This record gives sequence, C-alpha cells and structure tokens, in this order.
Amino acid sequence: MSAITLIARDELRLMRRNRVAVIAFALLVLLTLAAALISWSHQSGIAETRARFQAQAAEAFEAQPDRHPHRMVHFGNFIFRPLPPLAAFDPGVDAFTGNSIFLEGHRQNSANFGDVRQSSLLVRFGQLTPAFVLQVIAPLLLIFLGYGTVARERERGTLRQMLVQGVSARALVMGKLLALAMVAALVGLPALIAFLLIAGQPGALAGPMAVIALGYGAYLALWSIIVILVSALVRRGRDALLALLALWAVLVILLPRVAPDIAAQAHSLPTRLETDIAIQQDLHRLGDAHNPDDPFFNAFKQKVLRRYGVDKVEDLPVNYNGLLAVEGEKLTSGLFDDYADRSFAIQQAQSRLTDGFGIISPAISLRQLSMAAAGTDLAGHRRFLAQAEAYRYAMVQHLNQLQADAVSYADDKAKDAGADQRKRISADHWQAIPQFRFIAPTAGDLVTASLPGLGLLLAWLALALLALLPVARHLQKARP
Repeated sequence: MSAITLIARDELRLMRRNRVAVIAFALLVLLTLAAALISWSHQSGIAETRARFQAQAAEAFEAQPDRHPHRMVHFGNFIFRPLPPLAAFDPGVDAFTGNSIFLEGHRQNSANFGDVRQSSLLVRFGQLTPAFVLQVIAPLLLIFLGYGTVARERERGTLRQMLVQGVSARALVMGKLLALAMVAALVGLPALIAFLLIAGQPGALAGPMAVIALGYGAYLALWSIIVILVSALVRRGRDALLALLALWAVLVILLPRVAPDIAAQAHSLPTRLETDIAIQQDLHRLGDAHNPDDPFFNAFKQKVLRRYGVDKVEDLPVNYNGLLAVEGEKLTSGLFDDYADRSFAIQQAQSRLTDGFGIISPAISLRQLSMAAAGTDLAGHRRFLAQAEAYRYAMVQHLNQLQADAVSYADDKAKDAGADQRKRISADHWQAIPQFRFIAPTAGDLVTASLPGLGLLLAWLALALLALLPVARHLQKARP
C-alpha cells in the first residue's frame, strides 16, 4: 500500500472518530435530501399551477362569444412560462423575473408575479435547493473537516517526524487531499442522486446534465484543494480555520452579492416609468391614426387607395380600419421591440460583468454554469419573452386582419341600433387560434451557454493543482 493511501486512510479514520465531523456530515446529507424534496415539491407545484392557469386562460379566451375582432385584441390572453426540467435543481432567475405575461394589442407587457415579490427577503439570499447546498454549504463543511489536516501535523510535531522517516511532503499533501476529496465525493453523492431523480423526468437532456455534474464535481474538488493549501501554509489549525472562513465568506457570500450591484451601477437600466414615458413620446412622433390630417397615416391611406385603384376608403374591397390596425400594430410592435432589445442589451452587459467576477470567485463561475445548463439563466428568460412576443404579434395581427376581411367598413362606422350585431363575427375564428407552445432550447444550446463558466471553473482547478507543487516543496523544508 502506498504512502498516499496510508495517509488518506489514517486521515479518514481521524475524521470518523470526530463526532462533530460525523454529525456535521450527517446533517449536510439530510439538508441535501431535504433541499431536493422541498425544491422538487415546490417546482412541481409551480408547474402544476402554471399549467392549470394556462388552461383556464385558454378556455376563457376561446369561450368568448361572437364579437368584433378588435374587442378580442383588447380582451387579450395570458401565457405562463413553463419550467425547464432541471429547474428543481437550480431555479436560477425564475423567482426574480416573473412567470406570466398578459398579451394584448398595442402593448408589450413585462412578466409578472415573481416569487421574490410575493415572498420574504430570505428568497433573495437563496432558495433551499440542491444547487444552493452544494454552492454554499458544502464548502463550509469541507473547511471544518479539513482545516487541520496539515496544520495539525505541524502543531503536534509529527510533520518533522514523518519527513525524517522518509515520507515525502508531496505524498503527505496528496494523501490528505485524497482523504478530503473522498469526503467531498460523499458530500456530493446525495445531491447527485437527487439530481438524477430530478433529471429523470421527460425533457431532461444528457449533455447539460453531464456539464452540471462535471461543474459541481470540479467545484468541490477545488475547495478540497483550497482547504489543503491553506492548512499547509499556516502553522496553526486555528489560523487556518479563520483564514478559510474569511475566504469562504468573500468568495461564496460577499462577491456573488456585490457583483450584481457593481454591474447595475456600471450599466444602469432605465426604470419602468422612464421607459414608458420614452415609448409614449416616440409613439406620438410616429403619428396618430385617428387624425385624418396626420402626415404619416394620410400617406398610408393614399398608398392603400392606389394599391386597390379606388378614390375613397368606402370603395375599398376590405375594411380600411382593419388595414389601419394592421399597420399601427406593425409600427408600435417595432418600437416596442427596439426598446426591449435595448433593455436586454443592458441586462446582458450587466450579466457579462457579473460573470466576469468568476475570475476571482469560483462560486460565480459555478452559478453561471449551473443556470445556463439548466436553462434558468437570463438567456432562458429572454427566450420565453421573445417567443411570447412573437405569439402576441401573430395573434393580434390575425385579429386585425379579420377586422379587415370579415367586417365591412360601412358596418364598422355605422351607429344605428343593429350596427353592433353586424360588426360581430363568429367565435370560431378565435377558437381556431393555436395556443402558445414554448420551444425549449436544444442540448447544444444549453451546453454552449455553460462553457464560459465551466472554462473558468476548470482554470481555477488547474491553478489550484499547480499551487500544490510549491506548497509541497515548502513543507519539505518545514520545522516544528
């Protein structure tokens, strides 16, 4: 049996005899299992609730009686964001971004009803999920189990004896690291089992699952190395514990909270009120469809008359009001898309700056990897918004075209007693509008999005491994 294996076995035996360590390990296992069950139950409840509300919204829309098409444009419809399969492992930004959108004509509404707005401030610290336990709690356990692995040998004077007996410092460091790495593997095992159970549902993709497993394995291995490095560099176990706790507080707690604030200051996002005012100003500059003397819409009317070869809108074979609604929606939607793209560009810049802090915090790199592979990051939310807007635009324009084709201009302008009934069209038209179907990203898309975070995490791991060599040489010359 090699010296590395003997040292690792002896270290594991010492950890087993430490009641505090055993109790802490058992508590973490229970916490991981509880997190998995709570997260699974929470996400399953959310998914069921959203599916139920989506069905109710679709039923209410299709149950509308015969109406004027433009009434249906303003009646609108609700759609709800479906949860990706891995959201129970890492819900990402879902609690912050909202999950439902009201679709109507002439407006692009934002997502509403995020959990953060309806829950306590504890949600902002982090939801109890397997991802949270592995990112935050697991490194803390490794610190308490491993802070004295090498420093203890210095304090007891056994380090010098081992070196004199022919045990190399490299074998000592690798043995201690092997023992702590085995503990880290056991720490991650319950979360991995929970992850596999969560990912066993339909729609889970093998590629992103493998990336997540690799990322969290590298993260726990990195913390094992960090603990051994600090323990080897510090003479006393107490000093090693304090240094590691300070490091954990900065890398895992402080930086992931401070980085978004710095990004928000560097790339300021306009408030909702400022955006709404700017949009209204731009809409006013576009023109007023209800003003017969408006230059833009007067030119549009002349273009329509020339296209159909008539002199008056009353002579058109289609309803001019419907054509006007189609053109107006095209203009306003283009303006809304422009503002949405600007807002998302700022959010992307904030996200890139925040992710850039992964250079100095592996927890940020892991979080970016985890959310990207699970499909719960900002890009995943943006994907939902883009598809929702495409569906809204198609639905509204379909109804506007129905006004142009199925309602006569004369009836549209009429004010007599029977005019309202003549303007109505069959409810079969909106019952035929297909329901919203979210198109999930492919495995390749999710893996590609997670590669920057994985690259930073592996770079951290490589640097930590390289740092073991000079530390081992330093120990070789150590004195009690």
